[in-house]
Amino acid sequence: MAKHYQEELEALQLALVRTQMAMAGSDERVVIVLEGRDGAGKDGTIKRITEHLSVRATRVVALPKPSDRERTQWYFQRYTAHLPAAGEIVIFNRSWYNRAGVEVVMGFSTATEQEAFLRDAPDFERMLVESGIRLVKIWLDISKKEQAERLEARRTDPLKALKVSDMDKVAQAKWADYSAARDTMLTRTHTPFAPWHVVRADDKKDARIAIIRHILHRIAPADIAKDVKAPDPDILFPFDMAALEDGRLAK
Repeated sequence: MAKHYQEELEALQLALVRTQMAMAGSDERVVIVLEGRDGAGKDGTIKRITEHLSVRATRVVALPKPSDRERTQWYFQRYTAHLPAAGEIVIFNRSWYNRAGVEVVMGFSTATEQEAFLRDAPDFERMLVESGIRLVKIWLDISKKEQAERLEARRTDPLKALKVSDMDKVAQAKWADYSAARDTMLTRTHTPFAPWHVVRADDKKDARIAIIRHILHRIAPADIAKDVKAPDPDILFPFDMAALEDGRLAK
């Protein structure tokens, strides 16, 4: 199983390299938004996506909390500064969707600000897409039990010490609040031009393979994408309202 995973991963990484080579010198611009609960596997997934890509044409953006000055700016302003130029791929490890997730649960923004975000985010993303950016939005979903095990591993493994955050301490206690925020976010910001895709990420390896396959089908030239299998629909699927009730999203 491990050998098969590694072989599949390397084949997909090669397809990513070929895709980025095809982007060089073109006007192609890609934004990948990875969101999910604490411990959902965003960091590990990003590592596998970027492992063999050009550091000059690939950027991972993981912004800290806003400064006092940034708090006075238009909310999306600090994110627009990191959007790609021609030939670049930008991956947001958490993004403007902080306002629809952690800020809701932890009270870091007001209800008025949160409602304004849910109203404005689709318009912001429509402008990105209409400007020519290929926007890929992925939500990594995990079960409460799996999250508990992963957060405990962070606390007890010295090599994972840098992953431990204050948010980890409340992730389990506020599980239901995060679920409600997730459901609202997906419902209000899933659009035809900027759809959400959901990954059931309890199995990290299966999730990584599905995510990279999906990205390739969204951004790779046709001659590369045709050789990439479609993601397993039991692991990665486009969001729809039925997923809120049929068990595909963890409660």
